[in-house]
Amino acid sequence: MSDDELADVEFALASLSGESDAAWARAGSDAADAAFLGGIALEERSREAARRMVARGREEFLLPDPLAFVDRQLAALENAPLLPGINVRSATREPVRTVARICRDRDALVEINAHCRQDEMCAVGCGETLLRDGPRLCEYVETAAATGATVGAKVRTEVPGVDLPELAVDLEDAGAAFVHVDAMDSERVVEGVADATDLFVIANNGVRDEETVREYLAYGADAVSVGRPSDDPDELERIRTALERVTAHDEIERSCDV
Repeated sequence: MSDDELADVEFALASLSGESDAAWARAGSDAADAAFLGGIALEERSREAARRMVARGREEFLLPDPLAFVDRQLAALENAPLLPGINVRSATREPVRTVARICRDRDALVEINAHCRQDEMCAVGCGETLLRDGPRLCEYVETAAATGATVGAKVRTEVPGVDLPELAVDLEDAGAAFVHVDAMDSERVVEGVADATDLFVIANNGVRDEETVREYLAYGADAVSVGRPSDDPDELERIRTALERVTAHDEIERSCDV
């Protein structure tokens, strides 16, 4: 995968646990440039956590063979008009290496999940627990990047003890190409990440209209993403239109400054 493919992304679909598969990605491909499938629990500890989450009513992918599922889903998107990615959860590094090879061969992004805050996932070292352990997260990124895959991490703001701009620098040094930031109620953190690194920054949370799109782009985000609205075609089209209006306006302003 070339850097240009990632650079062309302006609007991404963020993964929805138990829902984001190839059919979901194709359904949003008229509006979106990229889609992150998953999250996929790769090994037994994270898979057991997913089973416990389903038992209490959450939607999750419960897969007999997660790696085969990833390969099939990416194969189904081979000719889709968007860039696919896989959001992955793992309590250990080796499955990340294996899934990264699949993503490399399928021209897909690998997104390490350092975002999930469900107790079951955090208890086995995934999600927010991984986010709090920057050196281990960087090891995951380094492991995936060593395969030649294009790798990044999904992170969130407002986690005590985590300095996201500082962490982003370390992720970039480890081989990350992008970072997907759930800004929560701290949108300006996106600016800190963008200023601190050359990572491709995808901003997530509250993207609904021209105002929110403009805010994130002004903070230095390269793209925006949506989660829950990703299965609503009207909402996706509204955001795509807002994005096009904002970027067209910015291009006009730049041309006037020349």
